[in-house]
This record gives sequence, structure tokens and C-alpha cells, in this order.
Amino acid sequence: MLRLEPRGAPSRAMVWLSPLLALGMTVAFGVVIFLAVGKNPVHGLSMFFWEPVKSAYNLSELALKATPLILIALGLAACYRSNVWNIGAEGQYILGAIFGGGVALLAGDHTSHAIVLPILLAGILGGMVWAALVAALRDGFNANEILVSLMLVYVAQYLLDYLVYGPWKDPQGYNFPQTKMFADPTLLGHLIEGTRLNWGFPIALVAVGLVWVFLFRSVAGFRLQVGGMAPGAARYAGYSSRKALWTVLLTSGGFAGLAGALDAIGPLQQLTPQVSQGYGFAAIIVAFVGRLNPVGIVLSGALMAMFYIGGELAQSRLGLPNAMTGVFQGLLLFSLLACDTLIDNRLRFKSAPGTALRPARPCRAPRGVRKLAAALRFLKR
Repeated sequence: MLRLEPRGAPSRAMVWLSPLLALGMTVAFGVVIFLAVGKNPVHGLSMFFWEPVKSAYNLSELALKATPLILIALGLAACYRSNVWNIGAEGQYILGAIFGGGVALLAGDHTSHAIVLPILLAGILGGMVWAALVAALRDGFNANEILVSLMLVYVAQYLLDYLVYGPWKDPQGYNFPQTKMFADPTLLGHLIEGTRLNWGFPIALVAVGLVWVFLFRSVAGFRLQVGGMAPGAARYAGYSSRKALWTVLLTSGGFAGLAGALDAIGPLQQLTPQVSQGYGFAAIIVAFVGRLNPVGIVLSGALMAMFYIGGELAQSRLGLPNAMTGVFQGLLLFSLLACDTLIDNRLRFKSAPGTALRPARPCRAPRGVRKLAAALRFLKR
């Protein structure tokens, strides 16, 4: 029989090598999938791993897709290191787009380009407000933050639908559920001419540096991580778990909201019901593949962006459903979980128990039945 046996000292090298091993397993599974649907595996895998990086323009698209994934994963990494399980970054991303888009709709063609800063700040505020609901329910009523944050994603989507189908609907939009296009002064400038890459990518890289300093070079970051790894030690040292809860959730919501606002005034340039691209959920995988480390998150964010672009190319060039993006994301997460399980545990072959008869253990009746029998014996006396 195969059994998992805990390792005495897990390998630190394998902690960092397991994402590469998981990527290799994902590629192997991908080969099987392409063969199963009758497609050339080499051609299919090139859609995911070669096309996104084969030219300067494709690299710019890769960076554009990676920007929201990196920002959201940075906030999630702070949460997970503190043992706070925020699963609703998608809703916080949508609220950031709503708040930022709401400010952008107030601007006109003659508005100063400085309006971009209030738009981004509004996006951060929107994400923080949505995350604050999770923190308040967890802090005040001990509600499960996993369920609360996840359910709020649907509330956020319905709120967006209400706005684009109702009060914010473009009267000149031929009855399509969308806002009017944002005015030119509200849009992010292009970083490289001839591409869609905007200033959101440098902002994400700056955020990577700030989060790294916060987590690994500040007392506040140290307290958060101690609270996640050893709650008892944190309480003994006088660290406030309540403060940590609010800090990481507001930080995570702020980063997700910033990502939503950047996308709203970047590649989208208006609000539609399709603002959500699943970045908030994909960023969970990005955070864990990147080992909850800001530098690792940059690399895993680029990898996840390759899956998004590859899924679109597989749909347009190979006739495969766009769900291939989710398939590769799921395979990567499954492979990573399998590798991580084997980091902490080893497989052991143990022989099946012998066939020799063993003395039968007395069968005990349920506790309630035993009490009833005792009462009946007492009454007979």
C-alpha cells in the first residue's frame, strides 16, 4: 500500500524547484490534451510558450497581461503569509474598476491629464472598501473570510451589471451594456509607441519593490509573518491579530483595486460587464507559484500571462475553446500542489496487513444507548 510519511526536514532547494517541476508536469499534461483533441502538440504548446515571447510587440502584450496579475498577487501574498485567506480579490478588482471608472466618467476632453492620479486613488479606495467588508465581518462576527470574500465577488459583478445596464449606460451606445468611452486625458499613456503597454507595468514593478521591503525589511512585515506562522508566539509577543487582519486585507484590496483602475483606463477604456477576466482568481495561483515572494510573483505572473495569451491564440488559430486558458491554469495548480505534498511527505510502500485472525474487539454501543441501558438496570433493582 502507498502511504504518505512526513519528512523530518523538507528540502529547501525543492521548495524553489517544485514550481519548475510543476511547469514541466503541466507541459506533459498539455501534450496529452493536444493529442486527445487531434492537434499537433508542438504547434499547440508553441501558442502558449513561444508565440507570447517571439517579438517585441508580443512581449509588450505579455507585460500588459501580467500587470494586474502581479499587483493582485502581491496583496494576496501579504494575506497568505499572515494566514488570512482572501479569495475575493476578483471582487475587489471589479470595485477598483468601478470607482476608477466613475471618476473617469466625470472628466471631459479639456480636463487636465492630472485626473489620472485621482482615478487611481479612487480605484485603490474601491478595492479597500470591498476588502474592509470582509475584515469587518471577520473581526466583528468571526465570519469565515474565505466564504465572505468569495460571495462578495458575485455582489461586485451584479453591481457592475446594474451600473452598465442602468445609470452609466451610454445613450449613444446602440443599447449595448457599456459606459461611454473615457475621455483622452483620463487614459494612461503608452510606454512604448506602437504597443498597448502603458505605465501600469512600471507601477507594478515599483509595487514589487515596496512589498519586498515591507515583508522582509520592516518590523510590521515581520509581525505579520510571525502571526501567520506561529499565532501563539505572536500573541505572547503582544502582536495584535486584529491589526494584522485589517492591515493585510486593506493592503490586498488596495492592490486589487489599483489593478482594476489601471485596466479600466488602460486597455479597456470603458466599463462593460466583461471587465472581469478572472485575474483575481488566477492571481491566487500566481502567488503560490511565486512562493509568496514578490520577486517570484513577477516570474509566475509572466507565466500566467502566457497562459492567457496562449488560450486566445489557441482559440483563434487552432479552433480550440478559450477554456484552454483555465485548463492550463488548473493543471499548473494541481501539479504544484502535488509537488508541494511530496516536499513535506515521502511515499512509502507498506505491505498489506496479514491474513491471520485477530481477536475481535468488543463492539461498543453508542453512548446514548449505554446510558439508556444503565438507567433500565437501575429501575429493575
